[in-house]
Amino acid sequence: MTISPVVAPDSASLSPLVELAKRTRASALQLGTTPTEMRNQALEAIAQSLEAAAPEILAANQADCQTAQEEGLASALYARLKLDETKLRGAIAGVRDVAKLPDPIGVVQIHRELDTELVLKRVTCPLGVLGVIFEARPDAVVQISSLAIKSGNGVILKGGKEAIRSCEALVKAIRQGLQQAGLDPDVVQLLTTREETLELLKLDAYVDLIIPRGSNSFVRFVQENTRIPVLGHADGICHLYIDKAADIPQAIALTIDSKTQYPAACNAIETLLVHQAIAKDFLLQAVGPLQEKSVELRGDTRTLAILPIQPATEADWSTEYSDLILSIKIVDSLEDAIAHINTYGSRHTEAIVTEDEQAAATFMAQVDAAGVYHNCSTRFADGFRYGFGAEVGISTQKMPPRGPVGLEGLVTYKYQLVGNGHIAATYSGPNAKPFIHQDL
Repeated sequence: MTISPVVAPDSASLSPLVELAKRTRASALQLGTTPTEMRNQALEAIAQSLEAAAPEILAANQADCQTAQEEGLASALYARLKLDETKLRGAIAGVRDVAKLPDPIGVVQIHRELDTELVLKRVTCPLGVLGVIFEARPDAVVQISSLAIKSGNGVILKGGKEAIRSCEALVKAIRQGLQQAGLDPDVVQLLTTREETLELLKLDAYVDLIIPRGSNSFVRFVQENTRIPVLGHADGICHLYIDKAADIPQAIALTIDSKTQYPAACNAIETLLVHQAIAKDFLLQAVGPLQEKSVELRGDTRTLAILPIQPATEADWSTEYSDLILSIKIVDSLEDAIAHINTYGSRHTEAIVTEDEQAAATFMAQVDAAGVYHNCSTRFADGFRYGFGAEVGISTQKMPPRGPVGLEGLVTYKYQLVGNGHIAATYSGPNAKPFIHQDL
């Protein structure tokens, strides 16, 4: 999604979107107080509605894909855009998985008696209204809507123009499911124009969290053009480090999976780091399987002395290809691998392949990333695979939530204090009464 400067609409043209946001906020307030069972029933109704609308949804997506091909959409975006029957079934299964998860609302995190009949609770509650902006990922509509409903939040969705027909068909089915379950369909809204995206970023009075899912430039644009808190990541530059104590067949299998299982995903690796002690043996065995998967290889000077491949440049170390391209760098030590990752990585997901438990422990402690893995593919960095049911996105920020964000990232908490005429003056001054501070 490319954002170019536009003249901001006048206040009169803002009113339809403001009214939509107000309706979403009002319906979200109601949703947040509905019983767990009612929200779960709504999710089942949505799953059934999506199943019934599957032919319409798939036809809409085929039309989007045809237009995308005619317009020369990049292969990585096209892979994300395509919603076939298998992908749709998986998304629907995800809705039902979310329904099975524990209710994140109303969880008492602190229950404490400050003094006799003065009782404090910290209780989880919905954030309010989410604004989610994404590129060519129609399946994100289903994941995000189901998580929002389960967590009692309203959601305003804005998909890329590449997926407009798909998003409209999906949201139509979701809203029908909500209506059939007796809930206000205004809790899920869809925007369709670029101008609405820009205005959504200004609605800090009605929207509590913005979640952008897209290219580096797009996420940065969102972060720089809103006062609403933003959850997300701008890059997915992930590494796999092959340690000198790696099992070579296992390392090859993990490299293939981390790069080729879904190269357009943000958790696919872009750079392979190999310890110099194992480099020749590993690379000579790995090059064939990688090239059989049509992976274009680029290497540093030492890699070029082993493999006849294209040279890597400095720019390659900070590039998210989202394609079948892999840069290779030979390093002298575990410390060098960690330093490279912490310099060029995007704090998304990083992995080490080694049989040396101490090396793995050092890597996992010192690498700065939301996900650090040992002897497994980076492709496991996913809310569904983590058992979250689905995810609204992946966050690489230091403050929580971090990594794949599911239900726990969509709730906040409030402090509830109940007394019996208690006043603060009783607990201050020379004759101050002490607090009990007893957990109940």
